Amino acid sequence: MDYGDIEEDTLGMIVTSGTCTLKKDPQNLVGISIGGGAPLCPCVYIVQVFDNTSASRDGLLAAGDEIVSVNSKSVKGRTKVEVAKLIQATKAEVTIHYNKLHADQKQGKTLDIVLKKMKHRVVETMSSTTADALGLSRAILCNDGLIKKLDELERTADLYRGLIDHTHGVLKAIFELAHTHRNFGNAFANIGAREPQLKASEAFTKFGEAHRQIDRYAITLLRTVKPMITDLNTYLSKAIPDTRLTIQKYADAKFEYLSYCLKVKEMDDEEYSFAALQEPLYRVETGNYEYRLILRCRQMARERFSKMRADVLVKLELLDQKHVQDIVFQLHRFITALDKYHKDCYETMKEADIFPIEVDLTLPTSKHLTNNDEEEEDEYVGDELENDYELNQTQDTKDADLLNID
Repeated sequence: MDYGDIEEDTLGMIVTSGTCTLKKDPQNLVGISIGGGAPLCPCVYIVQVFDNTSASRDGLLAAGDEIVSVNSKSVKGRTKVEVAKLIQATKAEVTIHYNKLHADQKQGKTLDIVLKKMKHRVVETMSSTTADALGLSRAILCNDGLIKKLDELERTADLYRGLIDHTHGVLKAIFELAHTHRNFGNAFANIGAREPQLKASEAFTKFGEAHRQIDRYAITLLRTVKPMITDLNTYLSKAIPDTRLTIQKYADAKFEYLSYCLKVKEMDDEEYSFAALQEPLYRVETGNYEYRLILRCRQMARERFSKMRADVLVKLELLDQKHVQDIVFQLHRFITALDKYHKDCYETMKEADIFPIEVDLTLPTSKHLTNNDEEEEDEYVGDELENDYELNQTQDTKDADLLNID
C-alpha cells in the first residue's frame, strides 16, 4: 500500500514537530507503548506513557503523538514491532523525533462518553448480582472504597448532629435551671431584706445569694461550652461537606476515565474485527487521529483522576485525624465544665447550710412602722421590686443569647 496516496484526516487538530532524548532504565525501557504502523496505518503513535518512567519524567511525549524517527532513522512504513526493536537497539539512551498532537479534551468528550459516564454511575450503585442480571459490565475501579467513604461521612455527620442536639438540650435545661435559681435567690433576698430579725435576715440573704451564685456558675458553664458547639458545628457544616464534594469530584473524574478506557477498548475491538475481515477502516488508513484523540483524552482523564484520588486520600486522612482528636478534646471540655459546675454548686450550697432558721412569727414587720412609714416602705419596696424585675429581664435577655448557637 502506498501511504503517500492517502491524505491524513487530522479532524482539525494541529500537529507540531519536536525531538526528545530519553534515558533507558535497567530493563532497557523508556516507558512508552506504541501502536499503529504497517500494514494498516501510515504512522506509528504512542498509545500510553507509563508513570514513574523516563518518558513520564521528561514530559515531552504524550499519548497520541506520532513517532517520526528513532535515532535519526525514519519509521515510515515500518511495523510497530520494528519500531520497538529500533528503540531497544540502543542501551543508554534513545532520541525520538515526534509530531506532537495538540488535542482539545472537549473535542473528545462526545455524547458517547457522556452516556458511558452515566452508565458507570448507575452500575456503581448496583451489586454484582444485579448488574450481571441486567447485562451491565462492572468495569475496574467500580465499588471503589473511597466512594463508600460517603456513607461513612454521613454516619459521622449524624454522630456530630446528634451530639450537638444533645449538648444544646443539656445547656437549655441548665439555662432554665439557672433561671429558676436566680428567681429563687431574688425571692429569698427580698425576704431577708424584709425580715426584722437580724439572724433570720442574714440567713435568708445568705441563702438567696447562694442561689444567685449558682446562677452565675451556670452562665459560666454556658460560656465555656458554647465554643464546643460552635467547633462541632464547623466540622459538621464545613469540613464534612467539603470532603464530600471532593469525593464527588473524584468520582466524576473516575467515571470519565473509565469511559475513555471503555471507548478505547471498543475502538480496538473495531480495528481487530476489520483486520480479521481484511477490510480497510477509514480512520486507521488516514492516520487514526480519532483513536489518538481518545488516547490523549484518556491520558488527561487519568492524570486528573490520579490527582483527585491523591487529594481525597489526604483530605480523608486529615478529616479522620481531626475527628479523633477533636471529639476527645470537645467531650473532655464538656465533661470538665460540667464537673466544675456541679462541684462549685455543691460547695456553695454546703456553705449555705442555714437551717433551721428561727423566725418570730408574732413579730410582723408592720408592728414597728407608722402609717407614713408604711407608705414609704411600700413605695420603696415597690420601686425595688420593679428595679429587680427590670434587671432580671435584662440579664435574662443577655443570658438567653448564650443559647443562640448557629
